[in-house]
This record gives sequence, structure tokens and C-alpha cells, in this order.
Amino acid sequence: MNTLYGIQYLRAAAAIAVVLFHAAEKLGYSFAIGAVGVDVFFVVSGFIMWVIAERRSPTPTSFLRGRIRRIVPVYWMATAVMIAGGLAGLFPNLRLSIGHVLASFLFVPARSPSSGEVWPVLVQGWTLNYEMFFYVVFAAALLLPRRWRFVAIGALFAALVVAGQVIDSDNALLLTYTHPIILEFVTGMAIGMLWLQRRVPGRLTGILLIMAGLGGFAAIHLLGLPFDTWTCGPLATALVLGVVSLEANGGIARAALPAFLGDASYSIYLWHTFAISVVAKVGMAAGIPMPALMVCAVASAILVGTIGYTALERPATRLWRQPAW
Repeated sequence: MNTLYGIQYLRAAAAIAVVLFHAAEKLGYSFAIGAVGVDVFFVVSGFIMWVIAERRSPTPTSFLRGRIRRIVPVYWMATAVMIAGGLAGLFPNLRLSIGHVLASFLFVPARSPSSGEVWPVLVQGWTLNYEMFFYVVFAAALLLPRRWRFVAIGALFAALVVAGQVIDSDNALLLTYTHPIILEFVTGMAIGMLWLQRRVPGRLTGILLIMAGLGGFAAIHLLGLPFDTWTCGPLATALVLGVVSLEANGGIARAALPAFLGDASYSIYLWHTFAISVVAKVGMAAGIPMPALMVCAVASAILVGTIGYTALERPATRLWRQPAW
């Protein structure tokens, strides 16, 4: 698939939004809306998986191999660093157990002994539990005729969400796999279908969709409105569909830095909390004013993520000599 720079820029923006969310949380500010970066990531993921699978016709095995190559090595590295730091006493609030560590490495949702939340050792890895679930379901759907794949995945995910609304349970697996956030993969797939069929909206409609998505997020933040998947999912979908519409109607020009940050978005997402924690601790001890410390924390998080991308993620994926996805 030719590079869609609008999608690259969305990946970069989503990663930076999450960085802002965690930096603000660490330093006593409020930027809860930054968490919607995850919603954008999930819609983009559904879009990319659908388009690539339709164009390359992978087998289920080759599809999963490509996804594992892309996701697992650097995630395991970051998780290992977290575990080593916990054993060394660098993270005093981190409690480790063999069962939870194994679940974290294997992308199995489990409650953290540190907080009781359904989080892996590396907290932001909770999103990867959803991603890997989506990949397994998507790989299984590749066994079906093309015309049934979208219907099968959409129906399964819809049924799971309905079950989650009906069944009252604290089970970690059930809470994860019935959460309505999984529908964002389906809306991304739907956008992928429209893209391949050349049925995406025109340029003006695309601009209006982008404005609606960004305006909706801004309204939620500025007015202090409640937000959840049922509100942020549609806004993220509108944003991605709007960007894809611009791509289909004249394209979006390449800008080197945002495109690079899009490439590095996964590493930024994985490594940013380490940088934020260190900068926050050192900066507060040094008495750096909070606004300046916020800027330093965000900049350091992005920098560490890009270093992780160039020094770890790219070399690790190249070691596995299979077609990149």
C-alpha cells in the first residue's frame, strides 16, 4: 500500500495526544481528552489491516507472523525494562507476580497486583491486548470467502459488545473482549472497504468530517463533558474517514517530520511513560516551574520514543526476515 501521509499524521497526532495525557496526569494538569489517541489508533488499525489484507491476500499464518513481527519484539523489550526496574526498586508502586508477568507477555488480559485494574505490567500495553485479539479474529476471518469477512467480524464484535452490556461480570477476559471499544476496529475496516471501492466522500465532506471530529474532541475537553467510547469512537471514525477522503481526492502532501513521527508512533507510545517519569521526578526535585516541566516531559517523551524507534524497533523488525506489514 502506498504511503497515505494523512494516516501517518494521524498516527503521530494520536501518539502525541497520549503523551500529553500521561504527562499532564503525572504533573497535576488535566488533559484527559488526550486518551482519545487510542480511539484513533484503533480505527486506523482496522483501516490498515483491511486494506493490506485485501490487496495482499495473506494466509492467516502469514498475517499473524507479520503482526507479531511488528508488535511483539519492542513490546517485550519495554515490558522487560519495566520488570527489571521493578525488581531494582525503581518503581516502588509496582508489584510483580509470575502469573501477571506471563499474562503481560502473552497479551492475556489480567488484573494487575499493583492496582487491581486489568492492566499488563507496562500499563499502556492494555491497548495491545485489544489489538492482538483483533488480529487473531481477523486472521481467522481470512479463512472465509472475501464477501463474508467483514460481516463475520462485525457480527462477532457486535455480539460480544451486546453480551458485555447484558452480563455483569468482573472477569478480566470478559471485560476486555466485550468492551465497546472493539467496534472501532470494525468502523476502521468499513472505511477501508469504502477506500478500496472508491466510495469515500468528496473533499469538502472530508474537511467537514475532520472539523466535526476535532471540534467534538475540543468540545468534550473545553466544556468538561463526559466522554467514553460511545462518543469518542464515532468522533475518531469521522476524523479518520475525513482524512482518508482527502487522500482520495487530491492526496495529502508529505511533511518529513510528521511522517517520521507517524513511523515512530508505536515506539513513542511504548516508551513515553519512562521518559515522563524520569523528567517529572528530576524536574520537581530541581524546582523547575510546572509549565516548563510539562514542555520538557512531553519533548523528552517524544525524543525517547523516536530513539527507541531508530535504535530498537527498526533493527528488531528487520531481524525477522518476513514481509513487513
